[in-house]
Order: sequence, then structure tokens, then C-alpha cells
Amino acid sequence: LFWFLAKLMRKFAEKIVLKRIQEESIKQMIGNIVFAITVLIGFFIALGVLELDKALTSILAGAGVVGLAIGLALQGTLSNTVSGFILSFLPKISIGDWIESNGEVGAVTEINLRNVTIKRPDNEVTIIPNSTFIDNPFTNYSTHKRSRIIVGCGVGYESDLQQVEELTVRIIGEQFEQNGDEEVEFFYTEFGDSSINFLVRFWADSSKGKDTLSHKHKAIKTIKKHFDEADINIPFPIRTLDFGKNNLTMVSQGENDGN
Repeated sequence: LFWFLAKLMRKFAEKIVLKRIQEESIKQMIGNIVFAITVLIGFFIALGVLELDKALTSILAGAGVVGLAIGLALQGTLSNTVSGFILSFLPKISIGDWIESNGEVGAVTEINLRNVTIKRPDNEVTIIPNSTFIDNPFTNYSTHKRSRIIVGCGVGYESDLQQVEELTVRIIGEQFEQNGDEEVEFFYTEFGDSSINFLVRFWADSSKGKDTLSHKHKAIKTIKKHFDEADINIPFPIRTLDFGKNNLTMVSQGENDGN
């Protein structure tokens, strides 16, 4: 009876409770766990009905000792497995999301009971143990379809700062449409060694790391083009070499006669 009930419980778990889990291996594992628990409950109830209390006590004691030994031996594996269950129910990460974790950036390709696999932009694959993934902060760039892009630049001290601000806000707004309460923001940040530096912030569609780089690429080209047209100087370091008052003599060795 409990065998058939366990099968029904497993199907119920896989179809109803686990709809939110995308990874098939985790679905099957949780279904099997539900099945095993139901069978064990039925087994213990049967022992109680047959009044085999002593046998039941011995089995439970033995199971406790065995369970403790297995738990100590597989501590790391069990930690990853439990973390895998937690990840399965997290609404903040799913297959295909672009994430950053422990210094690794890429698209999530697999979430199983032991690890999270991400594919980096260089096409290499990084495997992160679930316990490490859970215990450390991670950033999911795919949570929202639009992200704020930040681009920094600097202009010469002779520049008209009001003109620079108005021009930058206008050209960025023309290139990147701002929705609703979104807007292009401009802030001067510091007096640099050779420039007055600023940040421009704007919103753009971005669910992958490549999108952010593409938007920055486009914004930098746009700013440079319009600054050149408006004769706005973007300073760059110049190195001057001072060799003193003495004349320099360059001596070359060749195949001259007598050398």
C-alpha cells in the first residue's frame, strides 16, 4: 500500500511542487527522496502494527549511528547537496542568467546538486561548488532587463564646463532612449592632474555582460566624436624627456675598418 502511495507522492512532487525547478536531475532526486521517505514511514508503521517495538528501536538506533558516520564522511558533499536544494528554489538565479560570483563572470549553463556551471565570455567553463556559491555574494545581471551604465571622461581646464555638461547629456539622451522616470545624469567628480573629470550615467537594455560593454563602447565613441566637433579637449598624459645641457652622442658599432 505504502509502495503505491510513495509512487503517487513522487509524481505529485515532480508535477506540482517542483514546477519552479528547471534542472531535471534535481527534480528526479527530490522525487526519489519523497518516495524513500514515504516508504520508510510505511515500513515503521507496519512494524508498529505488528508490535515489533524492539526491532523498531534497534533499527532506529542503528540508522542513527550509520547516518552519523555517513554524514561525517560526506560532510562536503552533503553541504553541496543541501546548497543545491536551496539554489533550486531561489527565484534569483536560473539557467541562462548572466552572473558574477567569486570573481568569475558568465552565463549559467547548469545547476545541479553539487555545483553551478557558468560559461565565461572566453568560452571557458567554470564550475563553482554549491556551498561556495551560497556562502558568498553573487551578482545576477539578468534580474532586470535594463541597467544603469556609467562612463567616465575628463576635459581640459580651459573647457566651458556648462557646455560640456549640456552637450554630453544631449548626445547620450539621443543615443540611448530613457524610459519613464529614467534620465541621463551628469556629475563632475574631481580636479585631476590634467583634466576635470566627470561621470555620465544612463539607462539601457542590458541582461548580459556583453550588452554593458557594447553600450559603453557606443557611448565613448559618441562622446569623442561630438567633443572633437565642438573643439572640447580630452587631455592625455604627455611625457617630456630632459637630457640636460650636454650634447648627446650616439655611438654605433659596425664593421668599420680598424674596429
